[in-house]
Amino acid sequence: MGTGLARFTHLLPHRRTWLKVSHAAMIPLLVWFIFVTPDDVLPFGQAAFRFHSILALIFVIICLIWTVDYLRRGLAGRPGPKLGPKARRFHVILHKTIILGLGGVALTGFLLGLTSSKLLKAGGFLPIAPPMNWPDANEIAGTIHIYEFYILGAIVVVHAGFHIWRHVRLRDNALRIMAPKFLHRFL
Repeated sequence: MGTGLARFTHLLPHRRTWLKVSHAAMIPLLVWFIFVTPDDVLPFGQAAFRFHSILALIFVIICLIWTVDYLRRGLAGRPGPKLGPKARRFHVILHKTIILGLGGVALTGFLLGLTSSKLLKAGGFLPIAPPMNWPDANEIAGTIHIYEFYILGAIVVVHAGFHIWRHVRLRDNALRIMAPKFLHRFL
């Protein structure tokens, strides 16, 4: 019997299972954060802002788990046998960019909390970082965070388009691989 956390790995879901769940959770979260900012929810009161913040915390947790998993074990799948050499390289670069970009979004969010003038709490309860009150650095971190997120959103759209193209044009089941089984009959 192993020691530490290794003893409990059999209790965790299979890697593909949690990647499917992560994909399913990230799609609506990404769309939400592309179209809804903290300034949009503030007029609706503290409860709406807290809800938005809890969604951000869930998003960041998934980002960090996904990034750490990639850094530890690499990509979960192969590009697929029907892709040509250029498309294979594009596939790998696209996936690595998204995964590392998700980690970068989490990192710049941490930097926003670190450079803030007051203690920011994710979900209204989890301190992000000790506030150092560095307004210039906070402005830079905020700008990077925003641009990074929207660029990542554009890359995700390219990613989705690439997989839809693969599924329709190459008929390689690219969408079925990550979709839950109950959706397979529609793909």
